Amino acid sequence: MRPVGAFVAGVLTQVSRAAKPGVNLLELDAMAHDLIRQAGATSCYIDYHPSFGGSPFGKVICTSVNDAALHGLPHNYTLQSGDLLSLDFAVSLEGWVADSALSMIVGGEGDPRDQRLIDTCEKALAAGIAAATPGNRLGDISAAIGAVSKAAGYTVNTDFGGHGVGKTMHEDPSIPNDGQPRTGPVLKPGMVFAIEPWLMHTTDEIYTAEDGWTLMSADGSRSAHVEHTVAITKDGPLVLTERS
Repeated sequence: MRPVGAFVAGVLTQVSRAAKPGVNLLELDAMAHDLIRQAGATSCYIDYHPSFGGSPFGKVICTSVNDAALHGLPHNYTLQSGDLLSLDFAVSLEGWVADSALSMIVGGEGDPRDQRLIDTCEKALAAGIAAATPGNRLGDISAAIGAVSKAAGYTVNTDFGGHGVGKTMHEDPSIPNDGQPRTGPVLKPGMVFAIEPWLMHTTDEIYTAEDGWTLMSADGSRSAHVEHTVAITKDGPLVLTERS
């Protein structure tokens, strides 16, 4: 899974660098689509149609802006300086899948509260990854993420979170972003998970936008979302989607 992890990381790096004021979300999707084709990879999103989606997704990257929390469907929107943008990307390459996400402030400067939200998500992700060691339990990952998030004053939605990943994008088990330590399956070398904290400023409730996909914060507050694909090894967690 190292090659697909490196590819996903590289695409997110390139697309995030291109996400500047004046750039349209559809341009970012087209860029990701071109990179997928060049690599001979397969999008995990374009034909994806789970029960919670209004139709096949039809795009290759999730672009969630401001109060869009997750599953942001790329559309005709031009980025503005200070927007809080989350990019979520998953592909299959040589039969294996990797899944990763990042959040950023477009233009580099914005509301300090948005940066704090992003920073908290990244700290929660780091705590979840640190808990992904052999002998721990799945609930230890959830508890670590929840502890960081709640200590910063945020509430946590557990409807969507991390998951197993391997031959397909979403595999068992699910990994809520809050939970009880020392519960759930024992972590063993060879397991691979997508660990993905996401938070909203002042709510933990969401609703689905008219596009049938984008999950919006219930009170209009902004959201951040980060994610890595992580393998459990005998020496500890190995982040397969680490970005340079």
